[in-house]
Amino acid sequence: MSKQIHLSIVFKLPIQIKEDEVGYVSSCPALDVWSQGNTKKEAEKNIKEAVSLFIISCFERGTLDQVLKECGFNPSHSTKRIKAQKPNGTRTVEVQIPFNVSNRSNPEPCHA
Repeated sequence: MSKQIHLSIVFKLPIQIKEDEVGYVSSCPALDVWSQGNTKKEAEKNIKEAVSLFIISCFERGTLDQVLKECGFNPSHSTKRIKAQKPNGTRTVEVQIPFNVSNRSNPEPCHA
């Protein structure tokens, strides 16, 4: 019998929000993802959603590792918790990506 395990991965990413003629433009330069909103709050909400959809889409297509590498992401291989650094004038957001993991009845270990 298969059980579902619910977990999530949290990405803490830098974003920028700038006012323009018609509202606010938000971006996540680390992933080259952009969005907008009528208010700063809406622009932040929209960039979080855009980043979430981008990451999920990459995962579903099997390209997440390639995209992260192309954006300059590298694992630190450190067991220490690293404090995220952000450039001046940049804020960060946490983007939570939920996953459902099936507890397979097959005793074979995951290939990873």
